[in-house]
Amino acid sequence: MQAKVRYRILFLTSLPILLTLVSLVFITIYWNVIYTGKQLFMKVNADLVVANSTLMQMQERQQEQLDSISESWDFQHAFRLIKHSEQQPNPNAISALNMLLAQQQQTLGLDFLRLISVADAAADPDLRLMLHQTEQKVLSGLMVLPAKRLQRINSSLATQAQITLIPTSHAKQPKKSIETRGLLSRTLLPIADQSGNVFWYLDGGMLFNNNTIIVDHIRDLVYAKGTLPERSIGTVTLFLDNIRISTNVPMELFPKENQKPNRALGTLVSDEVYQQVLIEGQTWINRAFVFNDWYISGYLPLRDVRGQRIGMVYAGFSESPFLHNYLLNIIELGTILVLVLLISGFLVYRGANSLLQPIEHIHQVVTAVQSGRNVRIGKLDINGENELAHLAEQFDSMLDQLQRRNAQIQAAAEQLEIKVEQRTRSLQDKTEELERNVALLHATRQQLVTNEKLTALGELIAGIAHEINNPTAVILGNMELLKAELGDNATVVEEEIELVIQQVGRITTIIRSLLQYSRPGEFNAPITLQPVTQIVEEMLLLARHSIEQQEVTLIKEFTATGSVEVNRPQLLQVLINLMVNAAHAIENKGRIWLRTYDWLEEGKPIGVKIEVEDEGIGITKEDLSRIFDPFYTTRKDGTGLGLSLSYGIIKRLGGTIEVNSTVGKGTIFTIGLYHNAKDYQQLGPYEGLHFGDGFNS
Repeated sequence: MQAKVRYRILFLTSLPILLTLVSLVFITIYWNVIYTGKQLFMKVNADLVVANSTLMQMQERQQEQLDSISESWDFQHAFRLIKHSEQQPNPNAISALNMLLAQQQQTLGLDFLRLISVADAAADPDLRLMLHQTEQKVLSGLMVLPAKRLQRINSSLATQAQITLIPTSHAKQPKKSIETRGLLSRTLLPIADQSGNVFWYLDGGMLFNNNTIIVDHIRDLVYAKGTLPERSIGTVTLFLDNIRISTNVPMELFPKENQKPNRALGTLVSDEVYQQVLIEGQTWINRAFVFNDWYISGYLPLRDVRGQRIGMVYAGFSESPFLHNYLLNIIELGTILVLVLLISGFLVYRGANSLLQPIEHIHQVVTAVQSGRNVRIGKLDINGENELAHLAEQFDSMLDQLQRRNAQIQAAAEQLEIKVEQRTRSLQDKTEELERNVALLHATRQQLVTNEKLTALGELIAGIAHEINNPTAVILGNMELLKAELGDNATVVEEEIELVIQQVGRITTIIRSLLQYSRPGEFNAPITLQPVTQIVEEMLLLARHSIEQQEVTLIKEFTATGSVEVNRPQLLQVLINLMVNAAHAIENKGRIWLRTYDWLEEGKPIGVKIEVEDEGIGITKEDLSRIFDPFYTTRKDGTGLGLSLSYGIIKRLGGTIEVNSTVGKGTIFTIGLYHNAKDYQQLGPYEGLHFGDGFNS
């Protein structure tokens, strides 16, 4: 009792604390999910803006680099040697300029840098587009060129631009295996002579395909050390359409030691991002599956010099370290809250202990009184004004009154018990007598109904047998006479004659079965002690034709060791009937199990049981209750007497028949025979017959 009250007090006092702690946990989780998620999206949005700005600054720096080259003394000195008014410029001056530009290209890290005349620029369809926008000023922009145009600028650019495409999950299947186009950052700077006329342009730029310097520079700028959690990966990618042409997204998240990480070049962006960014021209800020992991991602469309969307710039960082930190925070918070709950529970438990000591003493006294001891609570070690002290005094007073009343009740109960015992004994005797009479009446009524049915059936069958036996005898005799008279000519109709004789024999068999069913006493045969296994083996020889004809597999499990009192031919008739029924119940090839085993009750053998199990179509519940009725059959060529006669034979031996069947799985017939046959006349008409709608195994 004390423990139950203590735990209840502990529960009631801890419940508000527990609810408060759980609320704190859920509020913390909610805040983390909502606000941390928003902060991550705000961060990646800022990272994307910085990455895009850095890309634009790179183009501006590219302009400044070309402008510084054009204003350098070496360039201006070589440039003045060119005779702009002549149709053929000074080849030495052109050669000197080209050598200077080659050195500057290598120094500045450009992929191409060349001096091109106005005529050649106007003839180039790509530069012609930029010429309309320069207005004698420097112009930079992005441009996508096929392999042939890249080769026209520099033969190495076409090779550098080639990227093998890799099919990627969440993305459309690529229509080609290699990307040969190139994404350029190109600057066109007009070079004016001393008169202010422009006859030449400086054409320079960088190819983004397979270029890791640019994206690594942007990544180092955006995701410097300390801006992301440990093991978080910050990445930047440049896309040509939906293809990663320059990226630091790794192929493997955690490469082996001393293994240079492979970049996910040639992989594709997810179809969802492609639709929103490249097709609709919107910015994507959300979670995205980047090749092999989930990233907090930002995508921004890239536009060429004509303002058309040609690709994307991406900035993002892996999501898993943030989730790991988030879960770690939740675990830490949960651990602290559990410790607080345990400490508060312990304090409540200690407080309840001192409060419940008097209650425990009262409980012990109550338990002692219930066990028959005459004890009282007495004085408690608490203040006399305490409610529990008043309760103890009232309880002792109540126990005194209860003791006096118990003595009075005990005396009255003893007298009442004597009277109740007398009345109960009389009532039990009458109840037992009534149950015997009801059982006898029920058995007598069933027996009368059965006898009336058998009597009416016997009279009907006797008349039918008399009327049918005479014509069948005449038919059989005339067929034999006809066969004899025809002699050798009988071979023409021999098959028909044999069929008539066979059917007459079948009629005779049916009549004999009817008589055996209607007048079982006339067909009783002497019973003797027989070994069951030998009878079963003999039955298999007789029923072999039916088993082979149905193409079934017979499985024998004979373990019976005892003998039973039966009539051998009648038991053979029962077993053959069950085996033939089992074979006909199997529509296609199947199995039949034939088992014999000792019948035990309380560990002692009382007889033998025989089981016939098939994998047939089974018997429905409606048919199962009628299979032992005479003339009831589901076979087109059946008489409906086989199981009825079998039941009659087993009943006369005092045995039992059990039927268990499942539709679609099969049926089990179990026959129980005693070592010593019982007098069947002592049994009810249906005693020993058991039905079931499923296998017992």
